[in-house]
Amino acid sequence: MSSKIQVKAGNVTIGGGARISVQSMLNVPSTDIEGSVAQAKRLEEAGCEIIRAAIPDMDAVRLIPALKEAVSAPIVADIHFNYKLALEACAAGVDKIRINPGNIGSDDRVKAVADACRQRNIPIRIGVNSGSLEKEILAKYGHPTPQALCDSALYHASLLEKFDFNDIVLSMKSSTVSTMIQAYELCSQQCDYPLHLGVTEAGTERMGIIKSAAGIGSLLLHGIGDTIRVSLTADPVREVYAANDILKALDLKEGGVQFVSCPTCGRTRIDLVRIANEVEERLRGCEKNIKVAVMGCVVNGPGEAKEADIGIAGGDGCGLVFKKGEVLYKVDEDKLVDALMEEIEKM
Repeated sequence: MSSKIQVKAGNVTIGGGARISVQSMLNVPSTDIEGSVAQAKRLEEAGCEIIRAAIPDMDAVRLIPALKEAVSAPIVADIHFNYKLALEACAAGVDKIRINPGNIGSDDRVKAVADACRQRNIPIRIGVNSGSLEKEILAKYGHPTPQALCDSALYHASLLEKFDFNDIVLSMKSSTVSTMIQAYELCSQQCDYPLHLGVTEAGTERMGIIKSAAGIGSLLLHGIGDTIRVSLTADPVREVYAANDILKALDLKEGGVQFVSCPTCGRTRIDLVRIANEVEERLRGCEKNIKVAVMGCVVNGPGEAKEADIGIAGGDGCGLVFKKGEVLYKVDEDKLVDALMEEIEKM
């Protein structure tokens, strides 16, 4: 149940049945303009469609036009507490603001931000998480329950609605996957705003991907969610790869390689782990809509992976190249990956 309301951040549409977009956030200090621009370019090349940058002070506002000039992906200004930063970010040409209206002070400040965003067609993302709930809501529920997160997000939205502002995206993140899932489920039933999915403080790359795949994947499978960010304690490029891989696994992303490989067993006679990793990395930027299989032996090769468009299967120091289950030829192990790449180039 994708949101009924649709907003636009620059050239990306969020909600209302639009394709699920992938986000990430710069982690270079905001004072390092050159480093931030370089990282934004890497993120866009990796498939990031919306790029967020922290704007902690007025000096950081200079980052916005530099990023806008360097990449075509929409730029989101991440702002906490200071409404003047939001106004300056709008004036600097930012495509989206992330701010919680309840944290910036009086109604006139909220109205100023709402008016500035409305005049420039800039949406606002309200982002609540389990560590930042209002005292009143915590007192009501006792701890950060799913309903508490949902109530907080809707409370912040109501402050903007008061001034007829509805270009809103909501997120309700928790580091506890089950809490995050239930919060988004509740919110999807109680409002029509687009939902930005994510598990906050998910951890290092290994655990963060597991938590994100479980939480984000579960919601997307049930039609909930419009844009996603995989949060990892890692290079944000890895976040983008993980997010796109989650979408591919759910058949929600068109184009690009679907990669399958077997877990290996005692029949394996080639270094399949190394080969599989090499194939996956070399195909990282391939946009061909194909399924590629890397299998350990002929038992699980052409037979089990016959649905693959192209693949390889190991032998004893050698391997087979096959297409749609039909063997093409045999090749030595050290030439197996190159042979596979050559066949993919022909497709």
